[in-house]
Amino acid sequence: MQVQITNLAAEQVGSLELADAVFGVEVRADILHRVVLWQLAKRRGGTHKVKTRAEIARTGAKLYKQKGTGRARHGSRRVNLFRGGGVTHGPVVRDHATDLPKKVRALGLKCALSSKVADGKLVVLDQAALTEPKTKALVGALGKLRWDNALVITGAEVERNFGLAARNLQSIDVLPAQGLNVYDILRRDTLVLTQDAVRQIEERLA
Repeated sequence: MQVQITNLAAEQVGSLELADAVFGVEVRADILHRVVLWQLAKRRGGTHKVKTRAEIARTGAKLYKQKGTGRARHGSRRVNLFRGGGVTHGPVVRDHATDLPKKVRALGLKCALSSKVADGKLVVLDQAALTEPKTKALVGALGKLRWDNALVITGAEVERNFGLAARNLQSIDVLPAQGLNVYDILRRDTLVLTQDAVRQIEERLA
């Protein structure tokens, strides 16, 4: 499919052919859901932890005699019934990551890219570069382009001035082509790819 190439001055500077095998596949919500869950699970630290009754620093001596008091039959202050006692079936330190086949991950990226194309939210930029690292200059350019909430994917590396100018903008994310992922594509309204990024993505997924 043919798309127009835009520059930061909001001018059309050419056109580019996108590979249908990457940007024109059927969008499957189930695949997107699986990939997003896989990504978010990998981000979890898994460091939440509570103390069980075996880890509470209290005496294990019997509180009072078994019979004759009219009270419940307790044998330890460490049980979960008492204030400060152990927690039953609480969270423990563990790894939340799950396995996902590489083919499913690749298909998830294709589905996410194709969904942006289908919604008319994919923009190809000639290059993501600025002459100076000024956020004000970038905000002016984004205003002309009407990009309020966007993910910008550059080539192999993010150009220094552009990265410095964009890092103060909460609604603009900038990533190198290698960092392309389904979650960030879906959480932003507009997907902006440079020409270098398109070439690298097609080499990676086609």
